[in-house]
Amino acid sequence: MSLIQSVKMVLAPPHPAGKPFIYVGLGVAVLGGLFVSQWVGWIGLIFTAFCLYFFRDPERVPPPRPGLMIAPADGTVVSVMPAVPPPDLNLGDTPRWRVAIFLSVLNVHVNRSPADGVVTRVAYRPGKFLNASLDKASDDNERNALAMRLEDGREIAVVQIAGLIARRILCDVREGSRLHAGDRFGIIRFGSRTDLYLPVGVQPLVAVGQTMTGGETVIADLRLPVAAPVAAGVDPDVTSGVG
Repeated sequence: MSLIQSVKMVLAPPHPAGKPFIYVGLGVAVLGGLFVSQWVGWIGLIFTAFCLYFFRDPERVPPPRPGLMIAPADGTVVSVMPAVPPPDLNLGDTPRWRVAIFLSVLNVHVNRSPADGVVTRVAYRPGKFLNASLDKASDDNERNALAMRLEDGREIAVVQIAGLIARRILCDVREGSRLHAGDRFGIIRFGSRTDLYLPVGVQPLVAVGQTMTGGETVIADLRLPVAAPVAAGVDPDVTSGVG
């Protein structure tokens, strides 16, 4: 990536969800600096700069080839394993591959659709605020889950999960919304995790520790031969060589 491209990503316009925080920071910087002390003004400026960086929302270009599943978020893959989707999505109890992406405070936190499809269910569930990099965060933490039906009829799930300091999950789509690969559908504030449940029988092409670019990194190819369903708890290293 060139220096100019890197600067454009850092200086990308903020997501609308970040504007209230930016305005508060600017208010503290101006009013605090004028009527309280210079230190308060500097604190406001630093907070504003952080919010501009955290809520940046750069444009992304999905791969043009059809049949690909792409990353729903920026971050690092912390888990690739078979798991059953959240029961409130009504996707059955057959284990399917789940790719979990951890987003630190330095990552872009905008969530994007992994493929073309229609949102069939949106289910929010309150919960804990454990470290989002822990595997049990998928079950215990506050989350917002989406089920999507792809153009070929297969179903996937994308789950927004709150983290240790995340306290707000925003989802901008409803049941019946049609999304294209790379479309924005929400954001999680301040550290979080996004889980992608692939269609039954579709194997992931990513490994634990790999860096994801939301809306661009390929996670799976739907045109590859469908494998037999896997049992939850099976070691991914043994089953598919992933991880």
